[in-house]
Amino acid sequence: MAFEPLPRLVRALGETRRDGAVDWLDTLPELVRHAVDLRESTVERVQAPGGRSSVVLLVRLPDGTPAVLKLAPPSARPAAERSALAHWGGSGAVRLLDGEGGDDAGVLLLERLHPEVSVRSLPEAKALLEAAGVLRRLWVTPPAGGVFETVAERTGRQAEAMRAGVADGDGEVAALVDAAVGVRAELVASPPEVRLLHGTFRQSKVLAGERMAWLAVGPDPVVGECAFDLARLVRDRVEDLIASPAGAGVLRRRIKRMAESLEVDAGRLRGWVLFRAVESGVRARRVGRVRDAELLLEFAGWV
Repeated sequence: MAFEPLPRLVRALGETRRDGAVDWLDTLPELVRHAVDLRESTVERVQAPGGRSSVVLLVRLPDGTPAVLKLAPPSARPAAERSALAHWGGSGAVRLLDGEGGDDAGVLLLERLHPEVSVRSLPEAKALLEAAGVLRRLWVTPPAGGVFETVAERTGRQAEAMRAGVADGDGEVAALVDAAVGVRAELVASPPEVRLLHGTFRQSKVLAGERMAWLAVGPDPVVGECAFDLARLVRDRVEDLIASPAGAGVLRRRIKRMAESLEVDAGRLRGWVLFRAVESGVRARRVGRVRDAELLLEFAGWV
């Protein structure tokens, strides 16, 4: 089949430029052909706009079963995604169809959901309620063997990159970075629980399904405390929050309400909301996404 990587993927991998991601793009057409041929599947279409670090193909298997082929570079940690999906076994997350040991590194065969219908399509209060229900099913005891990165490890790397990403004289952002790095040190020192986490959970990562109403997709799994996972969900629809005259108050109520509904400590959740917002904002500035950076750093200032 003729195949060209989607612009969103090309742009995102160009921003990262790590672990051979750009080289992977050069080989992607051949990887796609091999993955499709190996499974004797028929491609219906490429899902657009596609992921920021993967290609998603809607396919039919030889027996007519609708499925998804997902291809991702090593920098996206597809082996960890495979292990997490296998451990969840379809509970709360998309089902892995080719088991723990797939045929190709970086290729996942998944059940077909409804990619055009995410929880984000619901009114905000309902969306947050449904998303929280999915998280409850995902937060399970991780498998033995230490196959996943820890929250402390991931955020330690991010904290170093945050400090490196602040220019001299950028006092306001530097103050946010100092606060975020400081609260992160306190949080990783005494996690209240260790669970398998989605890692990048937000409304757009929860899609409508057939066997269950809503299922999570696209994890970047990590093990640690539940508040870390919930923190990214708290800032969903950040542009709406920033535009609202009562946005800061809405944020405080959202943190309190979500902490209570998922039984996590509100103070710890607030700390991870701050850290993750500043980290995302500094990273957006570093790659030139100025508008995203402004929104995220303003949001972080409210936390």
